[in-house]
Amino acid sequence: MLLGIEDETIMSTIVKRGYLPKDQKEFGNESVETLCKAGKDLQYLLNQGYPIKGASVFVGNHYLLSERQRLAIVRGVSSEESIKIRNAKEIKDIPPGSIVNIDGFNTIITLEVALSDSLLLKCMDGTIRDLATLRGTYRLIDKTDEAIVLIGRMLEKHKTAKAVFYLDAPVSNSGRLKQRIADLLKEFGFEVQVEVIHNVDTVLEKLDHVITSDAIILNKCMSWINLNRRIMEEFIGEYPYFDFSQLNT
Repeated sequence: MLLGIEDETIMSTIVKRGYLPKDQKEFGNESVETLCKAGKDLQYLLNQGYPIKGASVFVGNHYLLSERQRLAIVRGVSSEESIKIRNAKEIKDIPPGSIVNIDGFNTIITLEVALSDSLLLKCMDGTIRDLATLRGTYRLIDKTDEAIVLIGRMLEKHKTAKAVFYLDAPVSNSGRLKQRIADLLKEFGFEVQVEVIHNVDTVLEKLDHVITSDAIILNKCMSWINLNRRIMEEFIGEYPYFDFSQLNT
């Protein structure tokens, strides 16, 4: 497909998705101890049944965490019960011929962050999450095509029969991302379907073979695949991260 002038401008500009210069300090060596203590305290409160919003505010205030650090502990920390639920539903070996249901923005943005060499979180439930905030706006960047192709390579490796991508209709450029997914994956050995809808979370919560790191969806869906972690380990390799999974030990 020929790119238009706007597409060429966007694709030729180097963008570091999810990157903030202050991350090096706020998640560097001098912050590890504080963030680990905060993470353990937050999990303790979650284990006692406290809602994550109030518990994270309390912990964040206690440790004087920045907004970015508060977001990190919310995304990186889970209760023991949630971890058990998610582990029980995770598909470790993707059966050949599977139909997978993909949380499109969630999956692609995390890969864009990894390819941008920006900070990621190794979370207590085994997922990889990012610190990028969508807030209803999204634009394709120079890493978007590579992220989509990496998804295709991993699905093809596992002989997937069909991939259904779900994109949030209210998010800007969802239509353009739909077209890029269709164009880039049409030569792969599996069927591709892209749905732009208003209730992605609600739909995915009822399905199996779901590809996402969204905590609420993971708690409710029938089964899920930790695809991004597999892609990063096999195709991307090194990337900056803060490791909340160490709190499980």
